Amino acid sequence: MELLAPQATGAEAGQANARRALREQIDRLEEATSRIVAARFPHLPARLRSTPAAEGPALLDLASLERQRDALAAQLSELEELGRRRDELERSSRERLEEIRRNPGRYRFARIPVRDLGEGGCGVWHVRPRLGIIGMLAGWWELKLSSGCPLAMGSRTVRGPAPTG
Repeated sequence: MELLAPQATGAEAGQANARRALREQIDRLEEATSRIVAARFPHLPARLRSTPAAEGPALLDLASLERQRDALAAQLSELEELGRRRDELERSSRERLEEIRRNPGRYRFARIPVRDLGEGGCGVWHVRPRLGIIGMLAGWWELKLSSGCPLAMGSRTVRGPAPTG
């Protein structure tokens, strides 16, 4: 006895095609989002808002797939806008740093964190008087890059005699 597979009706075939098309759109949106986040790491958040997870395996209906696609499209748009703002911040910070390099005396005590330049680390470019108060009075200003991140404030050893118990 041979079992025959039920023939898909036109409506079921149309729904399967729509589901496939939505899945492809979702895949493209997820790929584009991943590319932006990977290219701009760590300056952009990996995930802006979480999407609700299903409680176990489920076949999503068309409405759920459309909501997921729309949420991903909104997230991608938001990430692109954050990327544009970040590019503008880095560009303006680099221009400001170049202006400060040309004339540090005009920008006394100015500070530009290296993360605003798109670089990693904790360093800060800052304008300081050369030779302390003498340089400040004489108008001798210089641009310096700080040495980096502060030391970790872990457990400190206390000097002196051991406590008696």
